Amino acid sequence: MKKWKLAAAALCVGFLFTAAYAANAAPGGQADPLVTLSYLNGAYTRQVKDLVDQTVTARKAEMEQSLRSILAGQGGASASSAGSVFTVVTLSQGQSLVGDVGCEVMLRVGTAACGAADSVGLIDTTSGGVLGSGAALSQNHLYMVTISPRWVTATSATVKVLARGPYTIQ
Repeated sequence: MKKWKLAAAALCVGFLFTAAYAANAAPGGQADPLVTLSYLNGAYTRQVKDLVDQTVTARKAEMEQSLRSILAGQGGASASSAGSVFTVVTLSQGQSLVGDVGCEVMLRVGTAACGAADSVGLIDTTSGGVLGSGAALSQNHLYMVTISPRWVTATSATVKVLARGPYTIQ
């Protein structure tokens, strides 16, 4: 009978230690890997929403700053503008717009000729053809530089082109 009382007392002490350990464990931690639905719907969901809100707010601020700098650059676009917006470029006779790979040019006013170190000049994306070195550009055709360096030289007193992508004026 004494053995049974000793065993029962040991069992009660074991249950007490287990209950105390479980009560002190953090939900969802290493000590208690089981998470209740109320924890997920309550504290965890709030934490996730707060983290998402912080990330969205930070990303929005970055995008607004980027947009402000793009819009500020539109008014006074430099000759080496590499943005996604066309810039009106005015050339005097003999002046050249030298485009890097990816630069697009459209002749709007005046006359201009294509320049290149070899026979292949600009790609005429409007007609799908190739404009050879020394050939005249057609107004309102969109040309693309696919090999660097390629240039457009003004052959009339005033030439206006739309340019998008990396270029310099010489």
